[in-house]
Amino acid sequence: MKNLKTIIVSLLLCSLFSCQQKEIELKKSDHDMAFSQLASRWDEAVPLGNAMIGALVWQNGDNLRLSLDRADLWDLRPMKNLDTPEWKYKWVYDQWKKDNYKAVQEAFDAPYDRNPAPSKIPAAALEFNTKSLGSVDSVRLSIADATCEVNWENGARLLTFVHASDQAGWFRFEGIENGLQPVIVPPAYNLEGESDQESPVTGQDLRRLGYPKGDVITHENQITYNQKGWGDFKYQVHVSWKQKGDVLEGCWSISSEFPGWEKTADATEVVKEEQKKGLSKAFVTHRNWWNDFWSKSSVTLPDPVLEQQWYLEQYKFGSAARKGAPPISLQAVWTADNGKLPPWKGDFHHDLNTQLSYWPAYSGNHLDLEEGYLDWLWKYKDTFKKYTKDYYETNGLNVPGVTTLTGAPMGGWIQYSFGPTVSAWLAQHFYLHWRYSMDRQFLEEKAYPWITEVAIHLDELSVKDKDGMRKLPISSSPEINDNSRSAWFGQTTNFDLALIRWTFEKAAEVATELGKTEESKKWRKVLAEWPDFATDEATGLMFTPTLTYHQSHRHFSHLMAIHPLGLIDWSQGDEAQQLITKTIENLKTQGSDWWVGYSFSWLGNLQARMMDGEGAAETLRIFAKNFCLQNTFHVNGEQHDKGYSKFKYRPFTLEGNFAFASAIQEMLIQSHTGIVKIFPAIPSSWKNISFDQLRTEGAFLISAEKKNGEVTQITIEAAKDGEIRMENPFTGGLFTSEHPSTAMENIITMKLQAGQKVILKAK
Repeated sequence: MKNLKTIIVSLLLCSLFSCQQKEIELKKSDHDMAFSQLASRWDEAVPLGNAMIGALVWQNGDNLRLSLDRADLWDLRPMKNLDTPEWKYKWVYDQWKKDNYKAVQEAFDAPYDRNPAPSKIPAAALEFNTKSLGSVDSVRLSIADATCEVNWENGARLLTFVHASDQAGWFRFEGIENGLQPVIVPPAYNLEGESDQESPVTGQDLRRLGYPKGDVITHENQITYNQKGWGDFKYQVHVSWKQKGDVLEGCWSISSEFPGWEKTADATEVVKEEQKKGLSKAFVTHRNWWNDFWSKSSVTLPDPVLEQQWYLEQYKFGSAARKGAPPISLQAVWTADNGKLPPWKGDFHHDLNTQLSYWPAYSGNHLDLEEGYLDWLWKYKDTFKKYTKDYYETNGLNVPGVTTLTGAPMGGWIQYSFGPTVSAWLAQHFYLHWRYSMDRQFLEEKAYPWITEVAIHLDELSVKDKDGMRKLPISSSPEINDNSRSAWFGQTTNFDLALIRWTFEKAAEVATELGKTEESKKWRKVLAEWPDFATDEATGLMFTPTLTYHQSHRHFSHLMAIHPLGLIDWSQGDEAQQLITKTIENLKTQGSDWWVGYSFSWLGNLQARMMDGEGAAETLRIFAKNFCLQNTFHVNGEQHDKGYSKFKYRPFTLEGNFAFASAIQEMLIQSHTGIVKIFPAIPSSWKNISFDQLRTEGAFLISAEKKNGEVTQITIEAAKDGEIRMENPFTGGLFTSEHPSTAMENIITMKLQAGQKVILKAK
């Protein structure tokens, strides 16, 4: 009888734990990552993150591995070669003129390759020996819940997530026996043996950093790892867990500390506070954040490949961008876990990479996440002004093209790492934030000062030629001719010219907006002193007035005036359309041999701007299917030998992913001309399509639906008071609306107040 009672109690307890195990059921969709097994490489792992900390979930031999990262883990040792009398734009110009450019390369280019730091560094890994669980049955990333679920054939289950707003990660194993406990694996700072061949692209060996061996302290149900880095930098990783029945639940965190930084709680304290809540309560607030994120915008496309990729890019953006966190670096919170530094040191490349990473924030209606980027730029404005004064010897503002976490220059190919117009491209993000938010205070306090400071720098840097027209002393076009002497041109390139013309045009525009009439006149006068773009009758836009686009190249630097700057636009009529068409046709004629993944994403945006829906869709399919791994990480090189590129390597960076999302949005809605266009660049075969709450310039949220090839309904909501002008998308121009509007020359115009919502329906 006693044995029977024991059995009954055991069954009741098992039933109770079963209920607890099913307490968290993840939302599933066709957009999720779903696999039959865990990845066996770090760069194919399931990514989790909240822009400050991140994790990659994969299989390392017999162990399930969580590769842990934190955005501000950096080796910040200075580049000593940048503290010399020669470190001047003028000195570089003089050596270029003397044909002594090897001295420049040795002084400023080579140290970036030779020195392992400054650099982003990894945190550690958590490993669980899961051999006893047998074979994995399924792996799923629920993007709705930002949670990874792993199921084993024996019935065991893992749920793991990085909390959306708290600096903690959680794991919960269900249906397991005692003994499955985490182990902290430090990075390979002190690994024995020979190092592999290394380069900044594939990653230099971590041992070159020269760090002392970290301390791993183990207590009952908790482990702490303390690591010292360069100088007085140090960081801590802490994990704590408990097992109850067949459920193992644990929490981890990472903290960093550097003299002069704001003091924050260490990882041990964070975990202690989090565990007072428990995983279930933490999951509720985590899910609520992501529910809000996904409510901001959505799309429905008839192409399942493009639709899923867009949602996965949105997921990664929500995992990598946040106000209060550092900007998106090359790999964000997913630093390499292969015993090496991340590709290109995981730094901030401002000659393309950071810019493309934030393209989807605007029409995607995620301005709140984009603010982390702008806040960081503003925080280090004085650092950038000092760099401008030291290197360029000008007033105003420029930003190094390659920077550390704290905005310090890192060097590299100096045509781009010290490019003269870097801050102008960054200025566009300040401008776009204003245009999409219509935040007057932001315009006055941030956008106007930044753009104006850039204009001051470019005004002082320029010189006049014999005809009285302005030019840069020397100019470049990323990354044409790599870092050779011939990468500098005595004529201003279309790349630099586009950014310069955009800066003075917008400086005048924002000055006018703020009633600064004389200032506006000044910038318009300066703009008039710069030449028009260099064009070729047969091939369109050129690199310089004497150099056509004649070779396949990954960076479409000569096309900046078309996209993203919009200085040459399809809406400007036949002449502009012919120039754009010739330019893109020549781009294709030269071929994609030396393109990387982001080249295809960028081309998708260009094709959308020229209203080529078929072309944009096909280009973006090529990107998604051939330049991304199974977890959708963009790895630059082509992965399936379809002949799209001769680059076959796989250094992971994020800008190509986010530029893809931007291109999809450009196909669905455009507003950069001041007139909103609905479904401006979709394939003719896309008869049924919709989107919800995409944002336009002027701060309007638009939802639209097309059925059987005809627009049936459009909803407009004003975030701020304003007037919207929209190209009439309805068949025959016929629609109904309860709100007064005018419809002249195919343009619908209406004035709305903040919070007002209007529905337009086809007649």
